[in-house]
Amino acid sequence: MKIEVRNLSKKFGQYQALSNVNIEVPSGELVSLLGPSGCGKTTLLRIVAGLEFPDSGQILFSGSDASAQTVRERHVGFVFQHYALFRHMRVFDNIAFGLRVKPRSIRPDKQLITKKVNELLKLVQLDHMADRFPDQLSGGQRQRVALARALAVEPNVLLLDEPFGALDAGVRRELRRWLRRLHDEIQVTSLFVTHDQDEALEVSDRVIVMNQGRVEQEGTPSEVYSKPASPFVLNFLGNVNLFRGRIEQGKVKIGQMDLEAPGGGQGSENRDALVYVRPHELDLHRSAPADPIFQGLVNYMNLAGSMARIEVRRDDGQIVEVEMPRDRLVAEGFAVGDAVFVSASRTSIFVDDYSI
Repeated sequence: MKIEVRNLSKKFGQYQALSNVNIEVPSGELVSLLGPSGCGKTTLLRIVAGLEFPDSGQILFSGSDASAQTVRERHVGFVFQHYALFRHMRVFDNIAFGLRVKPRSIRPDKQLITKKVNELLKLVQLDHMADRFPDQLSGGQRQRVALARALAVEPNVLLLDEPFGALDAGVRRELRRWLRRLHDEIQVTSLFVTHDQDEALEVSDRVIVMNQGRVEQEGTPSEVYSKPASPFVLNFLGNVNLFRGRIEQGKVKIGQMDLEAPGGGQGSENRDALVYVRPHELDLHRSAPADPIFQGLVNYMNLAGSMARIEVRRDDGQIVEVEMPRDRLVAEGFAVGDAVFVSASRTSIFVDDYSI
């Protein structure tokens, strides 16, 4: 089931929640809507589900206009952040609920429901917990039950609204890997809302980054991370350092480093440029390399984990974050107070908030 959103806009009073949004979710893919709180991602999900209706625009399922259809007519499965399980029902009955309340004319018989629920319990790895009540399960297990219940009615589309938001970090990591494996097995078209960058980049076939009711960028996880379309996308997808430079004669000058301006700087000569570098794209040196960005003093070091985090203070007082393998940092003997040179392996350059 392919989902298409065309020219969608939605206001709540004077608040513009969505503004001319256009997206596609190819059949069988898991696509994430990623962005900060208030960016419009949950509103968009609710409109796709039929829980809200747009002021203008269309929702199409496999080319057919579904904009005026009810939730039941759209045949979607919904998984919320808060599991919404029936506390008085056992796990088996929670999963079977959607099948048992179907109209009599299309309701499966008891034997078929039992078979279907047992298959789902095995799929979500809870077949040994069928007789337990929700309060006897962990948070991660409850969310698996909620997902199995959504899948029981064989939805055309699976919609997930921050499904792991109420869980602790360790359980979240475990479940998002499990969800990716599960999706590869069942191949149901899925739209996944999250504000967690790591979550979106790990589980998704494609990521749609939203900001202030608009789509900032969409692409594969690798594309949006490696080729951000705007400073917002770059900043939202992890820590970055900002350097200010100027474009002169096709070069962007930052400190002692001259960067090649893409396209030779055509159309952007003598303009200020914003240069972003992720911490892991910076490196430390004791002596000046061929192309240092700046010199500074090591201000702070955190050696916990395989990657060390270092703060370097520039002469102007700006703090720059650097990440490098802990073993190399220790082997080279860097310490707080050391004078160092900093170079960059990769940069992202923007003029007037647009990539050049």
